[in-house]
Amino acid sequence: MENFTCLKVESTDETIMAVLFGMGADSILEEEDHFLAYFKTADLDEPTKEEIADMLDQKDISYMFFDVEPQNWNEIWEASFQPVTVGNFCRVRADFHVYQPGYEHDLVINPKMAFGTGHHATTWMMIDTMQTIDFTGKRVFDYGCGTGILAILASRLGAGETDAIDIEHEAYLNTLENCHINKVDNVQVYEGDIATMQGRKYDIILANINRNVLLDSVREIRVLLNEKGTIIISGIRPADVTLIERTYEDNGFSRVSGQHLDDWSCIVFSIS
Repeated sequence: MENFTCLKVESTDETIMAVLFGMGADSILEEEDHFLAYFKTADLDEPTKEEIADMLDQKDISYMFFDVEPQNWNEIWEASFQPVTVGNFCRVRADFHVYQPGYEHDLVINPKMAFGTGHHATTWMMIDTMQTIDFTGKRVFDYGCGTGILAILASRLGAGETDAIDIEHEAYLNTLENCHINKVDNVQVYEGDIATMQGRKYDIILANINRNVLLDSVREIRVLLNEKGTIIISGIRPADVTLIERTYEDNGFSRVSGQHLDDWSCIVFSIS
């Protein structure tokens, strides 16, 4: 069994998690107010540790590295990873969980990363909100797709052609894998940023990202969204809602609804 080094980070910022995956994190376990990033000790050299430390110091986030005893990580992960349910609307499970009837949609998501499993409040709210939207025949864009969970659910809800994109290579591969597992064949997956989708038009955009990306790409999002189109956004804190709403309204969006969960927010906008 391999030796692992654990990094405990006193934050739940998914942007930091994504950066750590890009720096070699093998897996990340989210807790209520922190997360644990596991690195293969043999692959975590001192320059990388120093780079991580500098990044977290600049953000004034507390952290700690420590070694962990060799363990059967697959058994531990499977024991700790529980299915997520959103009422009777949707159940999200890994392939080692037994199918249970009684849910409108059963999604099998095998994450190669921690975010995008439905456990985090932002993803849960996106799923919860999606049941209020008519996806039938709509052209959909999943911006920052992670595991592909939202694009896959959109397909199950009757969406037409659907594009999913993520800047992380592992997310790109994971979305392809999960689309195959769920027998979804109308999702086209891309690796890159929003500029990759230039010239396309969508009826619905799903954007579970973070505050800065949502603010920086508002104009590109507006160009991509059809008239009378809808966007669901999450990955923002309640303290940032006013800024997000003002920015999007200044760019031609109208707020439709919103909700909060576990100090996170989700907002629906439309183009009237």
